[in-house]
Amino acid sequence: MASRGGQPVLERRQSIWITPGKEGKQIAKNAFSGKTIAVFTSGGDAQGMNAAVRAIVRMGIYVGCNVYLIKEGYQGMVDGGDHIVLAEWKTVSNIIQRGGTVIGSARCKDFQTWEGRVKAAYNLLEKGITNLVCIGGDGSLTGANQFRLDWTKILEELVGAGKITADKANECAHLNIVGLVGSIDNDFCGTDMTIGADSALHRIIEAIDNIATTASSHQRCFVMEVMGRHCGYLALVAALASEADWVLIPEWPPEKGWEDVLCDKLSQERKMGQRLNIIIIAEGAIDSEGKAITPDYVKNLVSTKLNYDTRVTILGHVQRGGNPSAFDRILSCRMGAEAVLALMDATPDTPACVISLDGNQTVRVPLLECVARTKAVQKAMDEKDFHKAVELRGRSFQNNLDTYLHLAKIKPPKHALDGSIATRHPYNLAVMFVGAPACGMNAAARAFARIGLTEGYGVLAIHYGFEGLGHDDVAPMTWTEVQGWAGAGGARLKTTRVLPDKVGLDTVAAKLKKFNIHALLIIGGFEAFQSLLLLAENRDKYPEFCIPMIVIPATISNNVPGTDFSLGTDTSLNAIADICDRIKQSASGTKNRVFVIETMGGYCGYLATMSALAGGADAAYIFEEPFGITDLQGDVAHIAAKIKDGVKRGLILRNENANPNYTSDFIFRLYAEEGKGIFQCRFNALGHMQQGGRPSPFDRNLGTKMASKCVETLIRQIEANKTAEGGVFTNTPDTATVLGLLKQRSQFTPVQELKSQADFVHRIPKENWWLKLRPLLRILAKHESTYEVDVWKEEFDDYEAEEKLQA
Repeated sequence: MASRGGQPVLERRQSIWITPGKEGKQIAKNAFSGKTIAVFTSGGDAQGMNAAVRAIVRMGIYVGCNVYLIKEGYQGMVDGGDHIVLAEWKTVSNIIQRGGTVIGSARCKDFQTWEGRVKAAYNLLEKGITNLVCIGGDGSLTGANQFRLDWTKILEELVGAGKITADKANECAHLNIVGLVGSIDNDFCGTDMTIGADSALHRIIEAIDNIATTASSHQRCFVMEVMGRHCGYLALVAALASEADWVLIPEWPPEKGWEDVLCDKLSQERKMGQRLNIIIIAEGAIDSEGKAITPDYVKNLVSTKLNYDTRVTILGHVQRGGNPSAFDRILSCRMGAEAVLALMDATPDTPACVISLDGNQTVRVPLLECVARTKAVQKAMDEKDFHKAVELRGRSFQNNLDTYLHLAKIKPPKHALDGSIATRHPYNLAVMFVGAPACGMNAAARAFARIGLTEGYGVLAIHYGFEGLGHDDVAPMTWTEVQGWAGAGGARLKTTRVLPDKVGLDTVAAKLKKFNIHALLIIGGFEAFQSLLLLAENRDKYPEFCIPMIVIPATISNNVPGTDFSLGTDTSLNAIADICDRIKQSASGTKNRVFVIETMGGYCGYLATMSALAGGADAAYIFEEPFGITDLQGDVAHIAAKIKDGVKRGLILRNENANPNYTSDFIFRLYAEEGKGIFQCRFNALGHMQQGGRPSPFDRNLGTKMASKCVETLIRQIEANKTAEGGVFTNTPDTATVLGLLKQRSQFTPVQELKSQADFVHRIPKENWWLKLRPLLRILAKHESTYEVDVWKEEFDDYEAEEKLQA
């Protein structure tokens, strides 16, 4: 496969106008009383649609609207009657974790006709509906926009036919449309992620992980087809996350003669001892001439040329099934709430918009511009301008493709196979884990080792962190050693929380010199951040620390300054969401129950907050948002009222260090006592199961891409700072950095700059982007709240922090 080096990198939303959403802005309850909105799902179903419907209904009720559910998509709109029903708050209870769409979706030829749209309009007007949220793909959204454009003429026809009055037409003169993109293919330009794409990746990776065990047992090759008729996102990211040997996607066809290259690669890997091979094909895969590449063609190719036992697996609609991932639930909640606010802001001159995710902020983008950009991708592929097609897909797609091409080397260098230190360069890169295990660590170490070896550098594994370095637990890494690490949980290099000053800075410096380490990658949590800070601040005393050094944040607590997301948090959130689903299910066949669940995270409330949002919880108690007995009593009364109103269960989450006095046991006993005669209470401390399991697709992919960036940066800094004696010396701040993901952009930040952003007493950042989501959590749980971010102020006195939230 050819490299894409030197090609320009464009934004997916380039030239598309973005309007910031109102997430975190003050929106008073009942601010839009009397307005009416409706929501429907159309086209193929996608996991997360139900979470979006729930958010739309509850945010709509919160701002004072009448909210209708249109069942069976456009068909229900045309048929009217009991297909359009008024929703109550409890109508959408207990659906956030369900896959598919509970209000149904159907193909509708009637709506494509003028007569069908007239019927649909009349049915909406009977309910006073002039605000629509459409959840679907680009075809469904385009249809909704056409409906909006036809609205005026439809009203004129209905008035002329005597079906509505002129006053009614004037009252409902404008139809406002807001779209949410529900598509597992992630094929819509204008948003970072579409609803359902992350969940589909979970289904694909689960299938590949399961197939890998049987394939390895029999030394088989599996050809797997995934969805994506026009977009290779699922295939590409699945290939990265699963260590697939080859991937075929419509945006980047293989060059002529690819069949021989593929067979050579598979043959080489078998000679290296690899017992299985995985080839992933998007259903729309083509060659450079535009001819379709089918799974059977690839199977016959491998079977004939290599005589391998080769099987085909077509995943099909399995990818649409199952519960939505934690990411899709949270994404849908945020988009659904913003859709309601966008409708409330709409004027007759406001174009139809799509709610999108731009980094960590919900935004509004013009629907037609996004559809035009999406169609431009297909046009570029039809014209065989594949570079342009990839560019139009956006930065994230390009980064995924570039990383895959970098890792999918046909033949590794000789020294990578035998573990010899002899390399093209007399320089060594080293990697270690520091802190608690986090899923994604191993994927990062694998990518770091393979890319480093490919570039001709020695790559050293330091086992057990700085403690292991002090005991000479250092060994060269080989190409085959890291096979299978991307999907492995735990920490293959072993890890401890020991900081370098506990080992002794003199010892650390001596060992770095002894093993001739010229660049260091530390993968870990707050301890990794502290370790790098210690080394950077002591560079003036120890020249051995004057080498390029980078930290990749990896901790389920997500408490490292300089990044919005850490490796491991996504996997942990999915584990908690799955456990909460099971707990809620256990309550479905019993009397009214409230569960108090304790999450990990130290003093950081990220896990508790985000898993509460993903699990549909009633409250989440965290350290960053102080609470007292009055708040607890109010929450007990709130849950009691909900249960009396017909809701059968309650879910309360608490961060493990939320408050030293209001412990999890105290809260459990409070709810149990105050709920007597109304509900029963149970307590669960999730413990270390939040750290275990296989890494999620997101964590595998993120770890791989971050490690790739680290290798490139470390090598560049080595080359720029070589000494005449053959060593490396640099003491500039930009060579001791944390690689973070900030608003979906990878960014290196000097660790010494981040010192002022850290609360070292509680081991958390001083500012957290996710706090703006807490009002949404309370609104969706029917609390009396304002849609406004409270301000977290810190006052430090001799490192004793007092945090207060002021509205």
